[in-house]
Amino acid sequence: MLSIGIVKETGSGERRVAITPDLVPRLRAAGLAVLVEAGAGAAARFPDGAYAQAGAEIVDDVSTDAEILACVGRPPADRLRAGQLVVGLLHADPAYVADLTARGVIAADLDRVPRTISAAQPMDARTSQENVAGYRAAILAACTYERFFPLLVTAAGTARPAQVLVLGAGVAGLSAIGTARRLGAVVAGYDIRPQARAEIASLGANVLDMTTHGGAGEGGYARALTEDEQRAERDELGRHVARHDVLITTALVPGRRPPLLVGEAAVKEMRPGSVIVDLAGGNVEVTRPGETYVTENGVTVIDATGLPATMSAAASTAYAHNVCAFLTHVLRDGALALDPADEIQRAVIVTGIVSGIVSGTATGSAA
Repeated sequence: MLSIGIVKETGSGERRVAITPDLVPRLRAAGLAVLVEAGAGAAARFPDGAYAQAGAEIVDDVSTDAEILACVGRPPADRLRAGQLVVGLLHADPAYVADLTARGVIAADLDRVPRTISAAQPMDARTSQENVAGYRAAILAACTYERFFPLLVTAAGTARPAQVLVLGAGVAGLSAIGTARRLGAVVAGYDIRPQARAEIASLGANVLDMTTHGGAGEGGYARALTEDEQRAERDELGRHVARHDVLITTALVPGRRPPLLVGEAAVKEMRPGSVIVDLAGGNVEVTRPGETYVTENGVTVIDATGLPATMSAAASTAYAHNVCAFLTHVLRDGALALDPADEIQRAVIVTGIVSGIVSGTATGSAA
């Protein structure tokens, strides 16, 4: 019987876990023995006892015995062995892929699930985690902003609603827009992709009127703008940013650094008490990696790249379903059958395709 090991995450600030106790019976029904590293789910409020009660075995180290490793962040390559399948949000760069390939490890990077394939949607971990991040960004902004989000009319006077601007209308951006709207703010959104503007409007938000257009790329993502296009976009956005109390930025381009959307000059024009939540960690020029700080003119700037981990229970629950959906896709009669003709597997498995693994023994090459 193949076994799957649930890794205890060791990344700084990482509180998520790859599999939640409620999905252990599903994995067992698929023919897998489930091994859980002691304390793997504790930070997400899933104690060892819940896993044991669901039928998992609690162990000190899963990397030695498990044929499959399920993780959130990428594990050190030297912890893995030949023939193992590691499934996670690996953000696999060429150096990491080369290291795993040299070790004979089969790596499935759920960050690469193709969004345009309907059958892959239950496996789309990036979408599930961006949805959490967008929601959390709006909540964080509301808690940080030292005024009310909704319009309030009281005996003590009237409080105007917060003016919120969300840049980027992908999954995270739309989640942030919807949440800020539910909190009562007046929300505007912007995206360089024409099709995204209709989605902004569908949530009841205002679509920021900009002259920049034609930013659609492959797979529904934004394309990388030229330097001249980026400069023109920043200049135009700068004139809008100062009119808002809260700025949430979510713009990403796959395989590239986050685009710089808001320059330092625009931040200096914002009112004291304003809040910036930079989900991409690079959309705002004054964002400091891993920091929250207040600028000289009183604007709170938050690098929010790790937000899903701060909502670990919900994020883990969604992510665990993504992992299980992928494993169900590649399991056949209790064994792994990795198929080079499968479009989803070809996109997700970054170290090459093997023909199959039966009872933990690779029958193909991990090259």
